[in-house]
Amino acid sequence: MKTIMARSIQDSPSKRQFHWTTKVSNEEEEEEDLSPSSDTKSSDLKQEEEDPNKLLCPLKPQDQESAATSRQARAVSRLKSVLGSIGRNRIMQLLMTHQRRLGTKVVGTLFGHRRGGNVHIAFQKDPTSEPVFLVELATPISGLVREMASELVRIALECDKDDEKKTIKAAGTAGRLIDEPVWRTHCNGKKCGFANRRECGAKDWEILKSVEPISMGAGVLRIDGGDSGGGSAAGEIMYLRAKFDRVVGSRDSEAFYMMNPDSNGAPELSLYLLRV
Repeated sequence: MKTIMARSIQDSPSKRQFHWTTKVSNEEEEEEDLSPSSDTKSSDLKQEEEDPNKLLCPLKPQDQESAATSRQARAVSRLKSVLGSIGRNRIMQLLMTHQRRLGTKVVGTLFGHRRGGNVHIAFQKDPTSEPVFLVELATPISGLVREMASELVRIALECDKDDEKKTIKAAGTAGRLIDEPVWRTHCNGKKCGFANRRECGAKDWEILKSVEPISMGAGVLRIDGGDSGGGSAAGEIMYLRAKFDRVVGSRDSEAFYMMNPDSNGAPELSLYLLRV
């Protein structure tokens, strides 16, 4: 009897120990199954590195700068490809057209040699830019000054529409009114010969630079040296300088009205360009 009880007592702890050990091992296995392995963690990290869209944190300033730089580089490359498809002559034409475009407010200068020089009329976008429109009339500057002293002066320059076709054929672009080369001139209703459009020469530019600080006024300049060269740059130069309002009626008509605060709203000088 004692032997049987001793065996039962010895067997019972061993069984409890066996079951407890099995339970602990099962719990550890379950915890190992629930916890991700190192291989799984490394694969997840690789996937996160390969897929940046899964990252919820914003880009760093350095990354933003690099992204902006890459976008700018792509835009520049696209612009170069577009410009490469356009001829060089066409690009130069577009640039010249943009530079020579007039606004509604322009600076106008009338000048000519005091002794028998013809009137030159120049319109500029601003006092420092080259003239967009420079025309030489067949009227002496002294006669125009006398007209302006006695009454309001209206100068009309007319050209034919057939001349527009010649201008388009020569330049290869749509003819603007201010690009017409030859004009019939009328001053206060009287015919005054023809006017010729000119490119701004060195002597003309010297005169315009001399009156650059003047916003409005009239006077006489002393230009020394050189010959007239078709212009009127040597000796005493009479000038009239003011701001003009530019009004475009159509592609065949434009008007320039001199702004003078002392004339009670009526311009002392008006210039009309007409294509008839």
